[in-house]
Amino acid sequence: MTFDFAGFPEAALTAIPRVDLGGWPTPLQEAPRLGEALGLRNLWLKRDDVHSLGAGGNKLRKLEFHLGAALEAGADTVITFGALQTNHGRQTAAACAKLGLRCELVLTAKVPRDGEAYERSGNIPLDKLFGATVHVCADGEETGRTYDRLVAEAAAEGRRVATVPVGGSSDLGALGYVRATLELAKQLEERGVERAHLVIPHASGGTAAGVVLATGLLGNLGVGIACVSHPLDEATENLRDLVGGAAKLLGVEPPSFTHTKMSDSTLGPGYGIPTDAVWNALRLFGRTEGVVLDPVYTGKVAAALVEWAGHFAPDDHVVFLHTGGMPGLYGYAPEFAAAVEG
Repeated sequence: MTFDFAGFPEAALTAIPRVDLGGWPTPLQEAPRLGEALGLRNLWLKRDDVHSLGAGGNKLRKLEFHLGAALEAGADTVITFGALQTNHGRQTAAACAKLGLRCELVLTAKVPRDGEAYERSGNIPLDKLFGATVHVCADGEETGRTYDRLVAEAAAEGRRVATVPVGGSSDLGALGYVRATLELAKQLEERGVERAHLVIPHASGGTAAGVVLATGLLGNLGVGIACVSHPLDEATENLRDLVGGAAKLLGVEPPSFTHTKMSDSTLGPGYGIPTDAVWNALRLFGRTEGVVLDPVYTGKVAAALVEWAGHFAPDDHVVFLHTGGMPGLYGYAPEFAAAVEG
């Protein structure tokens, strides 16, 4: 028995407004040298970091639905939020540039870091390259005031605002990874793979929610989720809320979650703070497959893959979801330079 494509609500998904940002499907690549290092004979990389728009990344899939709704509502201005080195902000700026929308990024210093690399490199210059206006706020209170001001200015100028949540993660945004998981299942079927285990991140939750919902509908796909932003209890509650909301949009029942496992074992001290295991995983991916990870998201998921590898059977098909984030690596330039010397 292969994946349950017949029972998948593809018509309901297609009926929801979406703007096509192109670049699909992203590659599904074998990773034999990395697999050999981990004792896995069938390791795959789903390369959502490889995309022609804005240096790629998973947020583009969520933005297709958010910006589809924005255009449907006649919006000409998009406001979104994130940490200073947010990949979501960079991808939102790029998508808005492609679509001719004004982009306002309201960023907060959520990570206990400073210095030239973190404050001025990485995603920050790309935000500006793509034409976004960047508003750096000290805390949540200033973020709220800045948002209210931008909304008031837009109203005074006759502009219509669409607000996109942090990470694009909402019931609507999660549909991006419902669609992505269907794409992945079709790629696996083309390669004769009938069962697989996916290894994915949970941060703001939209990516994980879409994957969990879609895999529950398709069958034959287990999901291992590495928390990269929030501890396990918070992540679990967030995930269940988003899965339930996305299921409602598609008119289906949410899955039982029996096919999923989630862990915060590689989270470390918190969001945006890499550990030695993260830098080791970055080196391993780079030196076996020539693949670049980042130390905030994909690096922590890669550390989880290394930790979990012994729990898979040697012949299991395992898929690592590469969600992008490479520009953010340069925000950690001093540590990155030291890590590659190791």
